[in-house]
Amino acid sequence: MNIQDTFDESVLSADAPVLLSVSQVSVSFSGIVALDGVSFNVQKGQIAGLIGPNGAGKTTLFNCLSRLYEYSDGQIHFDGHSLDGMTRHKTAEIGIGRTFQNLALYKTMSVLDNIKVGSHCRAEKGFLAHALRLPGVSQEEAKIHHNAMQLVEFLDLQSVALRKVSDLPFGTQKRVELARALASQPKLLLLDEPAAGLNHEEVSALGDLIKRIRDEFKITVLLVEHHMSLVMSVSDKVVALNFGKKIADDTPTKVRQHPDVIQAYLGSSK
Repeated sequence: MNIQDTFDESVLSADAPVLLSVSQVSVSFSGIVALDGVSFNVQKGQIAGLIGPNGAGKTTLFNCLSRLYEYSDGQIHFDGHSLDGMTRHKTAEIGIGRTFQNLALYKTMSVLDNIKVGSHCRAEKGFLAHALRLPGVSQEEAKIHHNAMQLVEFLDLQSVALRKVSDLPFGTQKRVELARALASQPKLLLLDEPAAGLNHEEVSALGDLIKRIRDEFKITVLLVEHHMSLVMSVSDKVVALNFGKKIADDTPTKVRQHPDVIQAYLGSSK
C-alpha cells in the first residue's frame, strides 16, 4: 500500500471546510500574558504561516496545539475534536504532527528507525503483542517499514537511511525529523522554524518541499517561521502576532502591507 493512499484525496478549494479553529485563546505565565484572545481558522488543504517578532507568542500557540501547554481561556477545535484537556499522545492519534525548532531526534538511532518511531500512533498491535510476537505483528512491522522506506525516498534520504542521525549534517537531520512527523500520517503538520539553520539553497528547496507535501499527501500545514520570503512564497494565508495578540490575518500580500505588521517589524508604519 502506498503511504499516500492513507490520506484524504479531496480536492482543495477556496471553500474548503475549517480543519483548525482557534477561538479567543489566552495563555499567561506567572501573570505575564503570552497569548491574549487569539482567534483564527485554518482551512483543510491550506498552507498557513504564523509570523511575528520574537516573543510574539508563536511557539506558545504551537505548544498549545500539541498540548505541551495548557490554555487558560478560549477553545481550540481540530477536525471536530476539542483539544481542551486532551493528552499529548492523543493529538498525534487524531492527526496533528509536529517538528521542533530544536531537533528532537534519537541521535544514536538510524535515520530509518527514527522515521519508524513516528508510526507508533498508527500501530494497532500493543507493546505486549510485539513482545510476545503475536499473530499480525510481523505484518504490521512490514507495513511500518514499507511506509518508512517510502518517506526515505520522498525526502531523498536513501544514502543515509542506515546511518546514525548524530553523524549527519543539520540540514539532513531536519529532513529526518520531517519524515518522522509525516510517518504519523497527520492531517495537520505543524512546522516550527523549519528554515532555521539552513543555507539559502536549502531554504529554497524547503519551500518547494512544503508545497509538495501539501499537494501530494493532502496535508494541511501551519508553519512558524522568521524567514519572511519563505512564508510569503508558500502560504495561502498568514496570521501575524505581536505581544500575544493577533494583528493581521489575511493573504500574504495584504499582511505584508498591513501597517501594524510593518510597525511590529520595523518600528514604524511609514
